[in-house]
Amino acid sequence: QVQLVESGGGLVQAGDSLRLSCVTSGRTFSGYAMGWFRQALGKEREFVAVIGWSAGNTYYADSVKGRFTISRDTAKNTVYLQMNSLKAEDTAVYYCAAEMSRTYGRDWNDYDYWGKGTLVTVSS
Repeated sequence: QVQLVESGGGLVQAGDSLRLSCVTSGRTFSGYAMGWFRQALGKEREFVAVIGWSAGNTYYADSVKGRFTISRDTAKNTVYLQMNSLKAEDTAVYYCAAEMSRTYGRDWNDYDYWGKGTLVTVSS
């Protein structure tokens, strides 16, 4: 059974940092692209960042570029999202997802597996 389990969310103040983790299990994700998405209350799910599991190439949404860093530890089967200089508008549920076709898509419909999400709340 494929599982993606996010953790690391919480309540922080603007300007603080958080690191989210996504532990994967149930299959090897070699060759996949691993993405982070977020969904704020009342809004659509939006792309945050994506990384190639094998090659490690990364892409970011303009809104987080320079503040967030996506990485992976293949030995630990874990993907990370380091979030610095957090803003109130970063408040959302953050989801980890895996894309088999590795198009590094920014559309959540491109992704095949999803975690249940972790809530990040940034107070201003």
